[in-house]
Amino acid sequence: MNRFIEKVTLAKLDGTYIKLLNHLERQSLIILDDFGLQPLSQDIKLALLQLLEDRYGKRSTIITSQLPVAKWYEYINDPTLADAILDRLTARAHRIELKGESWRRKIKQ
Repeated sequence: MNRFIEKVTLAKLDGTYIKLLNHLERQSLIILDDFGLQPLSQDIKLALLQLLEDRYGKRSTIITSQLPVAKWYEYINDPTLADAILDRLTARAHRIELKGESWRRKIKQ
């Protein structure tokens, strides 16, 4: 997720935003890891919505998060965009909730 935010921010600055969205739309799989770790600007929320809209029903997107899904609406912090983003994320989603100790801790032991 951090890289996505960085890439969108830079693409907005250097004029390659549409090119970036087109590139991301064509990828067979996108993984946005650690969703919810940092606040989302309006530009990033809109970019995320556009990415999900472009890929909906065509390509796979995986979102991982330490933040419970029930708190994603509040995290997005914009009712209209949260509705749209979460609709695209959850309408045809397979949801897997992991419980238990961190895999990294298990490997370390």
